[in-house]
Amino acid sequence: MIGTNNESSLHRDLKFRYAGEDGQTEAEVAGFVADGINAEGEYIEVQTGSFAPLMKKALALPGRMRVIHPVIISKYIEVFNKKGKLQYRRKSPRKGQPWDLFYVLVHAPDLPLIPGLVIELALLDVAEQRVQDGKGSWRRNGVSIRDRKITALHDRITLEKPSDYVRFIPFNKNEKFTSALLAQKAGIRADLARKTLYVLLKLGIVKKTGKQGNALVYKRKEKREK
Repeated sequence: MIGTNNESSLHRDLKFRYAGEDGQTEAEVAGFVADGINAEGEYIEVQTGSFAPLMKKALALPGRMRVIHPVIISKYIEVFNKKGKLQYRRKSPRKGQPWDLFYVLVHAPDLPLIPGLVIELALLDVAEQRVQDGKGSWRRNGVSIRDRKITALHDRITLEKPSDYVRFIPFNKNEKFTSALLAQKAGIRADLARKTLYVLLKLGIVKKTGKQGNALVYKRKEKREK
């Protein structure tokens, strides 16, 4: 099938799950290949990395498009030797969160403004299978990543329109804040807070109101301008 040679089990599982039994996968439309089309005619695209490559496809496909972005809440790492025997299994200390969306959406901040486009976060547990083959990254001492498999689907967060992104502003509508305050209140890294605000500015969800020292000050907009 088209474009499936290096596809992970995670990507394949989500593609079939969202396309559904009555849908289809790997559909060629308007010069592009969609991951799937469900029974309602909605295009399905599973995207784990940057959203930038989706802009042209989203504008070209004739109809609604649902972008599925997996957020890995917990990851277990399973390391096998060359013969396929499990050597050890451990839990990764990193925990994903819905805010991670902005690491990839920052590269296409206008994407949610496209009519009919929906972004859905799939909150997952994953088993990442690795093999000690000496061909992987030096950071992993030559261990290669072989596959990623879904072990649990906890929840889904659907973002259908720009106003749905208000959920990422943990402040009252008249409360002013900086990116540092956003990072503190949301419990996220400073760089992620800045990326989040960049996207929310593009979506018309927040506005700049001035400065506090060298830091920009923001607040929620009453209504998003059309």
